[in-house]
Amino acid sequence: MLAVFSSVAAMGQSKNSDGETDWLKDFTSRITFNGYAQGGWSYQDINGKKTNSYNLKRTLLWAKARITDRWSFMFMHDFSSVVQEFYTDYRISNNKALTVRLGQFKHSYSMENPLSPTQLELIDVYSQAVLYLAGEGPDPLNGVNYGRDMGLEIYGDLAKGLIHYELALMSGQGINRKDQNNQKDFIAKLELRPFDGFRIVGSGYLGTGCAVGTAAWNPDIQVGDNYKRNRYSVGVEYKTTAYSPAQYKEARPASVRAEWLGGKDGEVGSMGGYVTTCIPVVDALDIVASGETFDRNTKVDGWDQTNLTIGLQYWFYKKCRLQLQYTRCLCGENISSQDYNWLQAQVQVAF
Repeated sequence: MLAVFSSVAAMGQSKNSDGETDWLKDFTSRITFNGYAQGGWSYQDINGKKTNSYNLKRTLLWAKARITDRWSFMFMHDFSSVVQEFYTDYRISNNKALTVRLGQFKHSYSMENPLSPTQLELIDVYSQAVLYLAGEGPDPLNGVNYGRDMGLEIYGDLAKGLIHYELALMSGQGINRKDQNNQKDFIAKLELRPFDGFRIVGSGYLGTGCAVGTAAWNPDIQVGDNYKRNRYSVGVEYKTTAYSPAQYKEARPASVRAEWLGGKDGEVGSMGGYVTTCIPVVDALDIVASGETFDRNTKVDGWDQTNLTIGLQYWFYKKCRLQLQYTRCLCGENISSQDYNWLQAQVQVAF
């Protein structure tokens, strides 16, 4: 702490007209605020029952403080749910080779989980496999954790950015929740970036969960039981500049991302994957398409679901967009619904 405060004192401070330190100006220059909101409308005809409703999915605001050139702090709150993140980063190396993160944050497992919903193409955001295996919410054994956890992580870039790594020791119990066992979970990710826009990503998760609920497809695990909770993923992504409309200073890339994921909870295995693409067409309009599948129990037939999505999105200002998507959901016999249609519309406002 003494070393950090010494480095802060040694940094140049803003001066006012009298030559004195302008502490307010210096303070505000070190803090940035960001936020976004996503809301819209949804229609479904599950089991022949037609429903439609408006929704406000996310309203997030976060602040990032740059304490020194190496040390920062971030706090994020979702006003439609709970406190999402609070962590501090400290860059140890002079380059980007080694940074330490401590607190509550999005963990590294999978390609999609660390990405913001403002960056992803689907209105429903993450694929089924990522939602379930990364702890976003559909897994009743782990509970709703929005893909976040408490822990310690080191990460960095090596070989002039050709290699990116992340290693984390996490609580495993999720956000805003005390660990219910003495075991910690280990997450590792490795990215290879052989050329601009292309990356190959592998990640693994080794842990011990403590069940907060029960699952019909995994009846041997009861609330309070400790159980093996392991995951793996491998994927590729390619982005290329496809179209650069005049009103934007940056070109919007075309992209395709594919990933295969698997996991094991106790003795029950699950697996699935997705392929998602986004192609700019005219002006600020993109075509979005995705195919994904996920099987909750690979040993028992009927716990699988496949979603096929096609849609459009229109960027009306930088990070702000309108989205319209249709999804055909094909459900296994043990899923509580028959095959159904899903139509969604959403507006995203971000700054």
